[in-house]
Amino acid sequence: MGCYVRGMKLNLLGAARELEAELVEVRRDLHRHPELSFREERTAGVVRDRLEALGLEPRGGVGVTGVVAEITSGDGPTIALRADMDALPIQEEGDHPYRSVVPGVMHACGHDAHTAMLLGAARLLRDARAGKAMPPGTVRLLFQPAEEAHDDQGRSGAVRMTQAGAMDGVDAVVGLHVGGHLPAGRLFVTRGTVMAGSETLQVTVRGVASHAAWPDRGVDALALAAQGLVACQQAVSRRISPMEHGVVSFGVMEGGTAPNVVAERVELHGTLRYFRDEVRDALVAAVRASFEMLEHHGATVSVQVGPGYPPVVNDAGVTATLRSAFTELVGPLAVLPMARMMAAEDFAFLAREAPGCFFWLGAALPVPREHHHPTFDIDETALPVGSAALATAALALLAERA
Repeated sequence: MGCYVRGMKLNLLGAARELEAELVEVRRDLHRHPELSFREERTAGVVRDRLEALGLEPRGGVGVTGVVAEITSGDGPTIALRADMDALPIQEEGDHPYRSVVPGVMHACGHDAHTAMLLGAARLLRDARAGKAMPPGTVRLLFQPAEEAHDDQGRSGAVRMTQAGAMDGVDAVVGLHVGGHLPAGRLFVTRGTVMAGSETLQVTVRGVASHAAWPDRGVDALALAAQGLVACQQAVSRRISPMEHGVVSFGVMEGGTAPNVVAERVELHGTLRYFRDEVRDALVAAVRASFEMLEHHGATVSVQVGPGYPPVVNDAGVTATLRSAFTELVGPLAVLPMARMMAAEDFAFLAREAPGCFFWLGAALPVPREHHHPTFDIDETALPVGSAALATAALALLAERA
């Protein structure tokens, strides 16, 4: 298999496979030293060092801890390739030699692999330019912080990098995500809305404390919060059409001080997911109504919605270009449609700045590992495929727009 650019057939997959040992080394190093959102100092240093070793001139501190570098081959369009770098506040389980050495932090979503693959793509693109196989234009490499979290102003890494100018002048943007549940080495790409929008939810129910022996003298925030939670789930099923897709989930409910004291205050934290803005509005209304009705029973209720991410929408033209290029790269049997999923991704903000495509790379082990789980891991043979796919996407988009 190969990729035709400017009349030349490039064996990008073969070249990427020659880099496999290096890609694995980088990925495992980052896996051992995970860093939380907006704290990716060491990771950014590794990225800068490796880009400089390729002869590039990276800029650090973009969007707090992000790194940006460019590979230019004359005047032409600008294509951005994005990889996220942050880890999660999860204690890793397992005994493999590259287990996290940072207590309570691990790469449980594959961002270490994303970073390694974009570094591999940088190597492939630099070599393509040296061999005069790179069409006119610029490939901008975006190593992004904080996909998993927001800062205290509700901004994720994609928003911070955009505000810092990382997307200025970009004609198309591409990102990928490894799938620990998808067959290794396969590429999944679909146009349109492919990932859900999300909003965080924080609900506070305040009552009046009393001794458990005299509950009539208080207002039981815990019992009322439970009523609101059940009402919320029922309301969601009745507020949106059965033909639509949306979900509300609460993962944290905290309150109370002692077994024999009626709880005075309860907090609930959750999330809602949607594909269309109208569904989002209906879900928000359902959540608010379900909890605010508790005020009729003497409680004081606060419902905060956001921050969140919009849905990821793949541009039809960019997606078609990538699907065609990927088919040449790995063959038609390895390029598959991607089912829409309720997971959210802040790549959505980048795709609002320029036409974009976010695709998935299968990386399942024989026994697949769940994302955001203490045992998450991937099949590292997928790393060269990801590097080649990113480089292929950039070259194909440059060629199309040059």
